[in-house]
Amino acid sequence: MNKTPIYFMPGLAAGPEIFENLELDPEKYTFHYLKWIKPLALEEDIDNYACRLSDEIKEKNPVLVGVSFGGIMVQEIAKFVNPKKVIIISSVKNQGELPKKFKLAKFTKVYKFFPTVIVENFEDYARYFLGKSLKKKADLYKKYLSVRSKKYLKWSIYNVLKWEQISPLEDIVHIHGTKDTVFPIKNVKNAIEIKGGTHIMILTKAKKISKIIDDVLTF
Repeated sequence: MNKTPIYFMPGLAAGPEIFENLELDPEKYTFHYLKWIKPLALEEDIDNYACRLSDEIKEKNPVLVGVSFGGIMVQEIAKFVNPKKVIIISSVKNQGELPKKFKLAKFTKVYKFFPTVIVENFEDYARYFLGKSLKKKADLYKKYLSVRSKKYLKWSIYNVLKWEQISPLEDIVHIHGTKDTVFPIKNVKNAIEIKGGTHIMILTKAKKISKIIDDVLTF
């Protein structure tokens, strides 16, 4: 039986470790973990970045799975490969699903001040993007936010805020938690909902997410 290649893209500032709790059959799938690469410059557009990242994909017709900003990134990577399926988790499909606080940050350009805050007071940054429960799940967030390059973080935040996709990709699968405080479910349309799922449900609801992914790819 030919195995289906799955490429996983972690969220903003996260490493491949966030996918370790998924339970997918290695007899059916091969697993490949994309990592964030250094932007060529702070001005590098997301399209060019995605093109460079797509060079890491060697198999034809892969499944692309992305979490949070990684969900945005796999949608951009899909423009350069011919994916069998694009699955996003705790993410958004277009700019209309971004919350007001992100739009406000873009309008006021407050993101220009984020890099210094991130480096000097990383926990405040995490609370802003990931909700107020940081202290309760500190160990999980340490795993979730492991990439701390100042240049990369500045580039990433800027590109989340300025993402210009208007219409969702055709046939995209969106898995979203009802308790996501980063991308509130009220702004999200046509998603498979996981009750009680937060923005880090890739770690806390991995079994349910695994079943959804397997069901989507099996039928």
